[in-house]
Amino acid sequence: MRTALLQHPDDALHRMQSRHPECPQRTAVIIERLEASGLADDLIRPPAPQAVGDADLARVHPIAHLAWLQQRLPAEGLAPVDGDTFLAPGSIRAARAVAGTAVAATDGVMDGSFERAFCAIRPPGHHAETSLAMGFCFFNSIAIAARRALEVHGLDRIAIVDFDVHHGNGTAEIFADDPRVLFCSSFQHPFYPGRGTGISGEHIVLTPLAAGTGSLAFRQAIERDWIPALERHRPELILISAGFDAHRDDPLGGLELVTDDYRWITELISALAHDSANDRVVSLLEGGYDLKALADCAEVHVGALRDS
Repeated sequence: MRTALLQHPDDALHRMQSRHPECPQRTAVIIERLEASGLADDLIRPPAPQAVGDADLARVHPIAHLAWLQQRLPAEGLAPVDGDTFLAPGSIRAARAVAGTAVAATDGVMDGSFERAFCAIRPPGHHAETSLAMGFCFFNSIAIAARRALEVHGLDRIAIVDFDVHHGNGTAEIFADDPRVLFCSSFQHPFYPGRGTGISGEHIVLTPLAAGTGSLAFRQAIERDWIPALERHRPELILISAGFDAHRDDPLGGLELVTDDYRWITELISALAHDSANDRVVSLLEGGYDLKALADCAEVHVGALRDS
């Protein structure tokens, strides 16, 4: 399967405190692993894309949201957005670059340049609501990509699947009233962010998992909740919020997944994309904060995107 690996050097402009888990090394270790394993040799490597344009950004976030962030952007040092999220001088430039990478990946699968894409990008995005930055997230890149696919490429049905350890509250909020987008989210519960789980509907499929949940229970829950919903929806494109922080070695989560669970779920999603979406899958990095586990999981994830 023709699979692309997209990245953007500007993501390194976003830095928080020196020991903050959401750090530039996250994307660096993924690229290093994919290159060292030889997997990167089989991937299409497009040049760094343009930052997201205002038209794409405005399909999800009002201008007031950008203005709020710009007003808080520091000339030096860090400015808090919430208790664990901070703006550095280059953070908005980085967030725009990341969202632009998601848009470029979506355009690439839609114009046939490749069938699959993995975006090794940060800061993450799935906690960003329409008018709220939180949880390391400023712009909801996967929502921006989805809206572009709907409004520019004319798709009627999209699925977003999110297997991060934290619920994708921002994505749920943004698409709460848009049944064109099926949103499936598995997450530890109760846990951060503690919001978004009240959003429901046939197109919002939530799979809460108790702390300590391991491989078997996770796979059974995904098969029970996600497969019927995806088969009913028949998405023309599947977008993945690929959070690898449900791994048992991750310091920020309490689930007990292992590396092979990410191969398994990627193969499952790929098979569903083959049935209804002409194999079109775009995956965006979300969480994952143990650097070795992150590299391990990203390697099997990208390998499964390519091979299945």
